[in-house]
Amino acid sequence: MILILLGLILWSGSHFWKRAAPDSRAAIGEKGKMVVAVLSVVAIVLMVVGYRDAAGTIYWGKTSATTGINNLLVLFAFYLFAASGKGTRVTKLIRNPQLTAVAVWAFAHLLVNGDTPSFLLFGGMLVWALAEIVVLNRAAGPRTAYHAPPIKSEIIAVVATLVVFGVAAGIHSALGYSPFG
Repeated sequence: MILILLGLILWSGSHFWKRAAPDSRAAIGEKGKMVVAVLSVVAIVLMVVGYRDAAGTIYWGKTSATTGINNLLVLFAFYLFAASGKGTRVTKLIRNPQLTAVAVWAFAHLLVNGDTPSFLLFGGMLVWALAEIVVLNRAAGPRTAYHAPPIKSEIIAVVATLVVFGVAAGIHSALGYSPFG
């Protein structure tokens, strides 16, 4: 589980870098985005490899009910992520839709994965997303005016959500993790 922990530390550190050490991040300029992207990929690899190799105590597993709830929450999380890119109407209600999507995704995975490696991975991502939301909201101040997007943006977000959900379900199935129970 040490790889999961290292991945979480690297992920959190690279994403908090801009707020924790703004002068250091600003000194690098636009190259900082590439540094964060590379560190994020390394972090994801560490977390995935660590999770696949981890063993731990199992406290609960999937049930038909939790699997259904998980799938609906993950579908909603994917929609939030797509909505942030298209600026759909949900962004009027949710200030940080991408981070909210990560929090919903992590919570959904905790519903169906009640083992210690999952607590570390998904619980760690949940804590990171919630902490990032708090930090960003404190720094952002009052919200700006909202302009309703065209219906085309809503449709694109929904279609993208369904496509990404199908791809994610396929990847899970290929890796031996049936997303549908």
